[in-house]
Amino acid sequence: MNVFRRRLGHIPILTIITRANRPHWQPLAFHRHGRFNSTNSRPTTKPSTESARSFESPKLVLRDYQEECIQSVLRYLDEGQKRLGISLATGAGKTVIFTELIGRIPSRNEIGDKTLIIVHRKELVEQAAQHCRRAYPDRTVEIEMGHSHASGAGDIIVASVQTLTRGNRLAKFDPRRFKLVLVDEAHHIVASSYREVLKHFGADEASTDSPVLVGVSATFSRSDGLKLGAAIDHIVYHKDYIDMIDDNWLANAVFTTVRSEANLSKVKKDSFGDFAIGSLSKAVNTENVNNITVRAWLANAQDRKSTLVFCVDVAHTKALTETFRNYGIDARYITAKTPKDVRMEQLRAFRNREYPVLMNCGLFTEGTDIPNIDCVLLARPTRSRNLLIQMIGRGLRLYPGKEDCHIIDMVATLNTGVLSTPTLFGLHPDEILQKAKAKDLRDVPLENTATGTATTPAEEETEEPAPSPDDSDINLTFTKYDTIYDLIADLKSEKHIRSLSPHVWVRVGDDRYILSDASGWLTIDKEEDTGRAYRPQPNPDPTSTANTPDDPYIFTVRHVAKFKNSDDSVTHTRPRLIATAPDFETALRAADTFATSEFEERYISVFQTWRQLPATEAQVRFLNKSKVRHGLINRKHLTRGQAADLITKLKFGGKQRFAARRAERLAELRRQEEVEELRKQGAVRVGPVES
Repeated sequence: MNVFRRRLGHIPILTIITRANRPHWQPLAFHRHGRFNSTNSRPTTKPSTESARSFESPKLVLRDYQEECIQSVLRYLDEGQKRLGISLATGAGKTVIFTELIGRIPSRNEIGDKTLIIVHRKELVEQAAQHCRRAYPDRTVEIEMGHSHASGAGDIIVASVQTLTRGNRLAKFDPRRFKLVLVDEAHHIVASSYREVLKHFGADEASTDSPVLVGVSATFSRSDGLKLGAAIDHIVYHKDYIDMIDDNWLANAVFTTVRSEANLSKVKKDSFGDFAIGSLSKAVNTENVNNITVRAWLANAQDRKSTLVFCVDVAHTKALTETFRNYGIDARYITAKTPKDVRMEQLRAFRNREYPVLMNCGLFTEGTDIPNIDCVLLARPTRSRNLLIQMIGRGLRLYPGKEDCHIIDMVATLNTGVLSTPTLFGLHPDEILQKAKAKDLRDVPLENTATGTATTPAEEETEEPAPSPDDSDINLTFTKYDTIYDLIADLKSEKHIRSLSPHVWVRVGDDRYILSDASGWLTIDKEEDTGRAYRPQPNPDPTSTANTPDDPYIFTVRHVAKFKNSDDSVTHTRPRLIATAPDFETALRAADTFATSEFEERYISVFQTWRQLPATEAQVRFLNKSKVRHGLINRKHLTRGQAADLITKLKFGGKQRFAARRAERLAELRRQEEVEELRKQGAVRVGPVES
């Protein structure tokens, strides 16, 4: 891992990391099981003449994964499931899948053939309505939003959730007449407004006498791991950014992260756990930080034709726009307060590449289709993984002549818990990236990471405030990763669990993870399902970690409590079974929920400030005595959190794993030395021939 430090304005073009080879993953093709035209063979109640009108959209040509997704939905419906979720990366064509599902799902009864599409933003309402009108020109498409009132008799209703819950506007929609409720950006589905609408249509609970509920989102995740299940029973299909990029459905992305020097340690949090906008703006919207942001863009992306910048608020948007202009860059901005005609003109010009940089705040995180974007500048720190995914997704659509999208992440003082590009891919926030490709954001050697579980919190939790650099002497730090493996596909990876959980889980075995605090520990284990607690489903989702007929395993969560006796001895309880689950993600959510209620946050949170302090002398002595690496460790090699993680691994049986990995590294080093020696022997040199 090489660290690059350069003065802004004098940074050479950064070398793009060589793409790591990754076995090409082919998803299970559901059409191989003969379900392409399943609506014709599905047992349904005979519809009336009116409801039997064709919903087919013969002109629409689906991508292979879109057909697989639809087949997965239909299969789960055949099994009696009615509240389903679809996880698709931005740019996967969820609106296409929405409209196709309308024609594929049969009428609920003789009168129940209507469809409701619920969205939460004006732009998304109009976009969905246009798609439906094109797909089904013989059907009546109505909008229920603001001053637009649907009659209630239309075949397809597209509505904003805010409007539906206002006054008595729900009353005109007879739930018995609806066969399908589609929810866009369904990570919002557990909000009270959505729950109110679902209850009206009888979709708040699973029932044989209710319409089908299908929610689609690129960010199906909740911080507590529980609430999503109140509305969605099964995630039936998943295709993420890495899969889409690998299959050439999305543009590749290269990442550069930059230390912006903004100090977020005193920024307040909102009710959702993200940074409060007003407080965040005060920390980020400063002359120094704005200058660093612009000069970082100049150093890395001034050759890009269409850069979308995400700002904190209106004031930050205007100030950063002005800073770009002071550097001679034609930058413009759009906010919620921008008049509609001005907004449309600015978007038109940006889509036509008439100017290179567009600033916005809170407008283009969802439902925006600007495929020419080839650079996304994240000037808005966030603790929300969903928001980060949405912002990055804006730049990944394909466009003629576009090779990739450069994501520039202005990383601030990361020990406050900010979610940046590295944490999205399971790396520690302090792992600064130098033009790392999305396909190459892979595993990093253990000694170069800062992830894991703490056994004791730091006593000294104070640190010096972040410096405010003089504009004439601003430095950037980049880190290049030379050893990067497949993170996203490796479901056993310790980095993978960090992308799913806010807690410092440590992998101590091939299929075992530990989370501990002073009162005890939790384990997640993969075990054989001897009792057949979970019946394997036919044709499982190829991206799922759930058990299959050939892999009959379950995941268990157990808790061991630790008590101190009067004589200072320690007693441990027998492991108590907390939960079992058919897949790793479900087990992890259960374990995290238990840990949140039973463990102290200072021990288990990955975002604790003490974890970034230098390792203690006691930690270093213990690790050197254990010989976890070749050569001695000193304090500058490790953070306190890293050291705590290594100690946890050793205490819970990881010493053999360390030895095996060390042997592998030494063998690889010897192999490289042999190859280099052979290369030197066979090299032809220009100049005098040695005698």
